[in-house]
Amino acid sequence: MARVCLPSMLRTYVDGAKELDVDGATLQQVLDALRERSPGLERRLRDERGALRRYVNFYIDGDECRLLDGQDTAVGARTEVMIIPSVAGG
Repeated sequence: MARVCLPSMLRTYVDGAKELDVDGATLQQVLDALRERSPGLERRLRDERGALRRYVNFYIDGDECRLLDGQDTAVGARTEVMIIPSVAGG
């Protein structure tokens, strides 16, 4: 089971949870399970085609998933998945 860490801006979609334990063998399966659990979170993480949103970063045990295998990145027991939306401003 992977541990998904959520920033405060996304916690409203998961009843305020800071972390969730989610089953899945790949990042895609973890995100699919999150979609089932919290449908409102899905559109903030992936677009209508199911691709990762450009300005949301997904770290698998500290490594950005796009530098690994994207949504096909393997996720095992005790894997930490951090979701970090980019913040713009000035």
